[in-house]
Amino acid sequence: MNDLEGRSTVTEPNDPNQQPPSPGGQQPYPQPPEYGFPGSPPPPPAKKRRFLKFAGFGCAGVLGLVVVIAALSVSGDDSGDGGSTAADSSVSASAGGKENSPKKKAQQGGGPVKVTAERAEFSKSILADGSDYTSVRVTVVNNGDDEVSVNPLYFTITDTDGTKHTVELGVDEEQIDTVDLAPGENISGTVTGKGTFAPKYVTYTDGLLGDPVRVDVS
Repeated sequence: MNDLEGRSTVTEPNDPNQQPPSPGGQQPYPQPPEYGFPGSPPPPPAKKRRFLKFAGFGCAGVLGLVVVIAALSVSGDDSGDGGSTAADSSVSASAGGKENSPKKKAQQGGGPVKVTAERAEFSKSILADGSDYTSVRVTVVNNGDDEVSVNPLYFTITDTDGTKHTVELGVDEEQIDTVDLAPGENISGTVTGKGTFAPKYVTYTDGLLGDPVRVDVS
């Protein structure tokens, strides 16, 4: 019995795992194995670092997707605006064409206002100076349903050279009067330009906004 107990306490003198006896005869606690030695457990995976990496990638991906969607939206808006701009430009061009278009061609003596013109002798008044003058006798007939305003200043005389002459007021004794013609009424009188020239046609306009009426001088 004593031999068996003696054998159970015998240790190999060269055993590398044998710990030296501690003072007082107590056995030391076994040391945990270090990483890298056979039989030691592997280090835990760096889950936090991997998660952060994945999170960073996800944020970048979402940000990139948002940028792409925003770019496509802007591109679509630009194309739409371009169409609107083209349409607006087309409308503006047509409107500008209307605004810049010349006035309607003067009527040739027809319509609700009928005008006739013929050459006449100049009858000098006390208001005429020593210059030469050329007169044309005109007749205005109101064939419409509204009143028509007649004034010497509403007439111009164009000569055979294409020069337009404004009317000189009060120089001819037979100058046409300033009146408002009721429907069916008419009036005759002269309109006179300064200088000696061959009148070709007379243009009459009913007020400042009326349609011009042009008639040849017979």
